[in-house]
Amino acid sequence: MDQSLIRNFSIIAHIDHGKSTLADRLLQITGTISERDMQEQVLDDMELERERGVTIKASAVRMTYTASDGQTYEMNLIDTPGHVDFSYEVSRALQACEGALLVVDSTQGIEAQTLANLYMALEQDLELIAIVNKTDLPAARPDDIAQDIEELIGLDALDVIQVSAKTGSNVEQVLEAIVRQVPPPKGDSSAPARALIFDSHYDSYKGVVAYVRVVDGVFHKDDMLRLMSSGADILPIELGIFSPNMRPVASLSAGEVGYIATGLKTVRECRVGDTVTLYHNGAAKPLPGYKQAKPMVFAGFYPSDNDDYDDLRDALEKLQLNDASLVYQPETSQALNFGFRVGFLGLFHMEIVQERLEREYDLDVLATAPSVEYQVLLRSGDVFTITSPAELPDESTIEEIREPWMVIEVFTPEDFIGPIMDLVTGKRGEYISMEYIDRTRVLLKYKIPLAELIVDFYDRLKSGTRGYASLDYHFDEYRAENLVKLDVLVNKQPVDALAMIVHEDVAYHKGQRLVSKLKRLIPRQLFEVPIQAAVGKHVISRANIKALRKDVLAKCYGGDVTRKKKLLEKQKKGKKRLKMIGNVEVPQEAFMAVLRLDDDD
Repeated sequence: MDQSLIRNFSIIAHIDHGKSTLADRLLQITGTISERDMQEQVLDDMELERERGVTIKASAVRMTYTASDGQTYEMNLIDTPGHVDFSYEVSRALQACEGALLVVDSTQGIEAQTLANLYMALEQDLELIAIVNKTDLPAARPDDIAQDIEELIGLDALDVIQVSAKTGSNVEQVLEAIVRQVPPPKGDSSAPARALIFDSHYDSYKGVVAYVRVVDGVFHKDDMLRLMSSGADILPIELGIFSPNMRPVASLSAGEVGYIATGLKTVRECRVGDTVTLYHNGAAKPLPGYKQAKPMVFAGFYPSDNDDYDDLRDALEKLQLNDASLVYQPETSQALNFGFRVGFLGLFHMEIVQERLEREYDLDVLATAPSVEYQVLLRSGDVFTITSPAELPDESTIEEIREPWMVIEVFTPEDFIGPIMDLVTGKRGEYISMEYIDRTRVLLKYKIPLAELIVDFYDRLKSGTRGYASLDYHFDEYRAENLVKLDVLVNKQPVDALAMIVHEDVAYHKGQRLVSKLKRLIPRQLFEVPIQAAVGKHVISRANIKALRKDVLAKCYGGDVTRKKKLLEKQKKGKKRLKMIGNVEVPQEAFMAVLRLDDDD
């Protein structure tokens, strides 16, 4: 294909502003998908995406469109997620494009993730096309929102395209704007071949399938290829394009987006951000890759059956190929045996990964309460990071513990400023600024510890503002705080998976709440089970789960009382022996109770 007739673009927006529906209409208008095969959110092919109505993975598709100038253009669309936890997916997708469609909901206006994704697109120096969507709704204010966009990025309000992706109204104008405004790719088709891997997945027949954007040169299906950072040499099984299903082609040339089925069976050799070149006469210098995503939230994943440990490791390895922001390493727990410490970009990301492990790999996984990465300064002057409270050294050796703080931006109607301020100050937040975006909407900025943000902040923000507020956040700094380790003992045994690091001021309150919750959640045994919360050697709260009493007198229908006493005495001795060797099973709900300590009982 002539490079001047190629257009590579992405769709970016806040969550639920209609990206996937707009992608559906573009596929329909260009005839990429027949009416018979058409379904809603056709690019969201993961069962979990369709169920939750959110895009989790960026997905690519090639369309051909004959414009009003009579030329036929090849259009490569990359649909991206909108949720803040998947912004890493967005940044990777944008590096494979020259333009971006910025979609804004005409009823909700500019939201937190609209801005975050907009700044990402501007950093990549992409050509922006602004679109106001959902103009068919009764509450739509397309002209007002177009004006807001003009004030935000200086784009003339008259150039903002007003569409309804649901009905297809005015969507053709979007395709014409892409042809006119998005520049063609700049690569050199005569230079040594280079392609950037922007995503991948594992196929049991084709091995690792790498999604590539060809920057320079031409790849043919018989060419021997080399992955530049891992040094792996491969003869690809096939080259192809997404239309939207995988369709093999004979070659991929500069400017095109497609896939290479590598046949590799191990994930480590094919990384997202690597450069693919030819084995013979290949490029000397790789393309600039991606900045590695830094996990923010860590949790322990343990198989409920220890025999599934190897299966869990294989599943995490395959998921990591599809999700480059996922990191994991083996860990052991006294309570839960062997498992993995897994790092995520946020709580929603963790939820999705756990659900994918259970659905796609048929594993029963027990997750511990999430924690963040702390920096520990020892009295010796050494500094190291920990991702689990169990890794905290003896308190006598610690000089200070530093926790990560984030800058958060909350968009909200002015009516909800009070509840938001109450929520943030209750979470140890610090006020930075407040500015009016328009007559009724406000942007609030705060600093807040990440440990307070990950637990239930988003849920309480949404419920306190009736769903109108939106949130974006980014890392600010590590800050030394008065933090202590809160241990939980069940039947006098410390359960490392329930330990948490908390601020000293709230340790007593949290310990008391946690003990009360666990008392309700841990099932009764045939012996009394004490539950204790302790800071260091001081027990700050205790509750007993009463013994479950078996009715040993059921078979006594009267008779001498000494017979009954004898049976009860025998039961007492049995319980004593049970208590000595008794193992208490702690259910999954107990590990997640840590997340809901601030709920009103």
